[in-house]
Amino acid sequence: MKKKKIVVLTGAGISAESGIQTFRDADGLWEGHDVMEVASPQGWNKNQALVLDFYNQRRAQLHTVVPNEAHKALAELEAKYEVCIITQNVDDLHERGGSTRVVHLHGELKKARSVLDEDSIVDWDKDIVLGDTCEKGGQLRPHIVWFGEAVPLIEVSSRICGIADIFIIIGTSMNVYPAAGLVDFVADEVPKYFIDPKPATVNVPNLRVIEDKASTGVRTLVDELMK
Repeated sequence: MKKKKIVVLTGAGISAESGIQTFRDADGLWEGHDVMEVASPQGWNKNQALVLDFYNQRRAQLHTVVPNEAHKALAELEAKYEVCIITQNVDDLHERGGSTRVVHLHGELKKARSVLDEDSIVDWDKDIVLGDTCEKGGQLRPHIVWFGEAVPLIEVSSRICGIADIFIIIGTSMNVYPAAGLVDFVADEVPKYFIDPKPATVNVPNLRVIEDKASTGVRTLVDELMK
């Protein structure tokens, strides 16, 4: 019997419970920095050392946090369903929680790429410093989609959403585009769930809102879906 397809869209709320801070909660400041200083091409062009240091700290923080119950519960769904997680998060907590198919819309902290070639992506689990270059001499930068940059995986994600049998939204404000628009590619008749302690208003058919934090809300839903 063919497994049903579950597509999950996750945002900062699912990682926050593991101790990863979100910049949207603090007046646009991220660890004391204006977000445009550290997450835009303009910020990079102005001060590459600052940007590299910022992401080096974020990458180092990953070694101090672990997946929470929400990450682990989502992995359990793979026993019964074909699951794809589309995440706006740049951490690796979904993978460490056991999920095997994860699309990172906004890039990954543990990868780097050359400024000369956006497809020159390499695994990178240490600091990136000025002078770390690709074979062609291009400075390495974090493999992160910054404000004002294209989101390369949005079309792939749109197609994945289009074949979902069940769609789950977890811990996202639903006001960051193009990610927030992915729900529009899900068929009207598909059951949709939105787990968030302060859920935004989302006008889509067949939506059930679970007003709860990720760790407990996801567990409730996964238990239902696994019955």
